[in-house]
Amino acid sequence: MNANVVAGQQPGVAGVSRHPAGPEPWRDPSRPAADRAADLLARMTLAEKLAQLSSAWLSGPADGDGVAPLQGEFSGDLPPFGELISAGLGQLTRVFGTSPVRPAEGAAQLAALQAQIMRCSRFEIPAIAHEECLTGFATWMATAFPTPLAWGASFDPELVREMAAAIGHSMRSAGVHQGLAPVLDVARDPRWGRVEETIGADPYLVGVVGTAYVQGLQSAGVIATLKHFAGYSGSAAGRNMAPVNIGPREFADVFLPPFEMAIREGGARAVMHSYAAVDGVPAAADRGLHDRVLRDELGFDGAIVSDYYGISFLETLHGVAGSPAQAAALALRAGIDVELPNGRCYGEPLAAAVRAGEVPADLIDRAAGRVLRQKIELGLLDPGAARPPEPGPDLEFDPPGHRLLARRLAERSIVLLANGSGALPLPPAGRVAVIGPLAADPLAFFGCYTFPRHVGPAHPEAGLGVTVTPLVTALRDELPGARIEYARGCDARGQDQSGTAAAVECARAADTVIAVLGDEAGLFGRGSSGEGCDASDLRLPGVQAELLDELVGTGRPVILVLITGRPYAIGSAAGQLAAALQAFFPGQEGGGALAGVLSGRVVPSGKLPMELPLLVSAEQPTYLASPLAARSSVSSVDPTPLFPFGHGLSYTTFGYSDLSVRAEPGDPAGPRGARAVIPTDGTAMIACTVRNTGDVAGAEVVQLYLRDPVAQAVRPARYLAGFARVPLGPGESRRVTFRLHADRTAFHGVSGARVVEAGLIEVGIGASSADLRLHGTVELLGPERTVGADRVLSTPAAVLDLAGQ
Repeated sequence: MNANVVAGQQPGVAGVSRHPAGPEPWRDPSRPAADRAADLLARMTLAEKLAQLSSAWLSGPADGDGVAPLQGEFSGDLPPFGELISAGLGQLTRVFGTSPVRPAEGAAQLAALQAQIMRCSRFEIPAIAHEECLTGFATWMATAFPTPLAWGASFDPELVREMAAAIGHSMRSAGVHQGLAPVLDVARDPRWGRVEETIGADPYLVGVVGTAYVQGLQSAGVIATLKHFAGYSGSAAGRNMAPVNIGPREFADVFLPPFEMAIREGGARAVMHSYAAVDGVPAAADRGLHDRVLRDELGFDGAIVSDYYGISFLETLHGVAGSPAQAAALALRAGIDVELPNGRCYGEPLAAAVRAGEVPADLIDRAAGRVLRQKIELGLLDPGAARPPEPGPDLEFDPPGHRLLARRLAERSIVLLANGSGALPLPPAGRVAVIGPLAADPLAFFGCYTFPRHVGPAHPEAGLGVTVTPLVTALRDELPGARIEYARGCDARGQDQSGTAAAVECARAADTVIAVLGDEAGLFGRGSSGEGCDASDLRLPGVQAELLDELVGTGRPVILVLITGRPYAIGSAAGQLAAALQAFFPGQEGGGALAGVLSGRVVPSGKLPMELPLLVSAEQPTYLASPLAARSSVSSVDPTPLFPFGHGLSYTTFGYSDLSVRAEPGDPAGPRGARAVIPTDGTAMIACTVRNTGDVAGAEVVQLYLRDPVAQAVRPARYLAGFARVPLGPGESRRVTFRLHADRTAFHGVSGARVVEAGLIEVGIGASSADLRLHGTVELLGPERTVGADRVLSTPAAVLDLAGQ
């Protein structure tokens, strides 16, 4: 990696000689990064090493409401910036992402700060500048892409990789080196406010799409940060930062695989710890989690950063430390290399503990060595790397190409839930009532980590910073021959129903009603979805369910458009709708994308990355659960979802045929139609033909599921093992082949080891987890295998045109 950092003149540090440019090994780019880091570390004082473990948030806490948990409690008692950087600095926190700043101005500010930091560093070491980038570069005037739950709904890792590369290029052009994304938490309880930040409820989907994001971001020279390691999304009752009470098998088989894939296949260079305590041990203090699991088992060799104030929380929230110094000692022993967003614990408290002999100096060396290696890998210590051309005044974070990417991803993420009456696409003319709190709101499409939602509320004078077309406006542009009327009906939150009567009157005068309902993203209770915005049940927020019932009661055909950060139970109206669409915060291009789907210009192809519940009291989804979690005679509660994982319709139809399940050529067993026999270290080739049987072009997401009916530990009723997005013209067919290695059936057995067992594996291919059109089996023969770091993590899919088309 190379870095964009601006340096100034470098005066010496009193009492310590400055090393001139010369033959020192740490300056030689031809040497291995580890060797360069070790050489530089040996030349540094304790103060210089400690400085590399700390960070500074110049503008934080943010003006107005906080953007990190309990941010206001840690805003004081920190030294001035000049004192903080007297021996250097590890990281700079969110120079762009704390208050509105124009691109060129922000780049100039960052360059000036780096020059100041380097003047204080005897070795001219710049800081790593990090920013949030979950839905795009989280700064003013930057493209706001769809939220990660929409990435999952797209089932399109290639497009996510392209998006991440675009985000990375914007960040790198501004001098930013590290992005705090992706979130690899597997969604478990839809009541959790941060579900919108997850990619979905299946570890394989999360792993594949998250790895693509890592590859894209790091291809632009920006470090990706995997978060939140690990188990964070398993918090009790879906409450943010609540204790996590899960067993070791669920932890290993559900929560860890996405991180393993992003590390082994994506090459991720940074990890952020979780806030949560798993079985009573906070992640920031869990040495076994980071040393044994993350580094030894998953193979990670990069740097671990704290979540914001996560080390302080060991003292103030978890109660496992009695002081900042004790919290620092616990975190450092646990392998946390850098404290973010500032140095409350890793600053003077840690320095005093080292001087007093309470913290071994070799722990400082270990962490500082990792930070230095990261900076070397970024190119920050290469000769001349700190003096690139300054960004020009035309620096742009929302170019047309980025907006086009945002539109494409938004379009592919929209899920057609139902269309039983053929109400969609809309006719080009007629009277349409567009009703609901999100119909005319430009903020409707933005998740909690977009700049307008994250920081914008504290700076209303700045505006959104990007152009956004609300859905009602986009629909008028899309259907110029239709008469489109609008009524708000109610707020997204709150209990005011004074607008219901006008909305009902508007609906009765229309041929078709479009109800646009959903979430208002925010932070820490300032929204219905987002960090710290958890839900007690899965009713639509406020009085939106009541509004929907009133609209359905008019007798007019009602098309529901949900724009949310989590799946909701839509109640008794579900069976009375003419059609329904689901969009998970589709970003700034969401209005045009939704209007395109409603009009038919865009043929929907999204699939649900989480099931939509039937019951408002639903907690954990039935998908990925054991058979006893489904409907059965032993319980009076039927948890069957309204729409299952992987569900999504189209304006065309697709047929599945010609299933083939055979051993890979060269394996001992040969092809046997829809059944293959392979060794426990073998590979099965599973193929089918998919045909567009309708009249319009469309794309089908072909999904491969496995079931292990007899195993030494209870296994899921089915789980996603592979998928492929297949575009097809009318009448067109393609052959899809999945290469399934036996390792993809591995799970943690009763011994605690990950094993591949001999036995029968049921194979299903279809359009969703509940719509499997083709069925076969793979029989595994041979001894039980324990699999480790070299296990196969992915199921490659090949899509081929059929001859003669």
